[in-house]
Amino acid sequence: MAKKPNPKFMAPLQPDDVLAEIVGSKPLPRTQVTKKVWAYIKKNGLQDSKNKRMINADEKLGKVFGGKKQVSMFEMTKLVNKHLKA
Repeated sequence: MAKKPNPKFMAPLQPDDVLAEIVGSKPLPRTQVTKKVWAYIKKNGLQDSKNKRMINADEKLGKVFGGKKQVSMFEMTKLVNKHLKA
């Protein structure tokens, strides 16, 4: 039996101006926000070469990460969520 996606999880959320620089300004489900952030990280080579679980911030991601230069994947999700409004 297929598991139904949680409708709250799929609800479009509004990125704030900081996050919109990376994912665009249209409301998106959390899953799409995560995909777009990862696409940005990969496109700009921001994944740490020695420790793949760490993300190095460029200027735009640094704003999303609250000024941190490097965060883990898990911390990144938490920090990105702070920039989303229902």
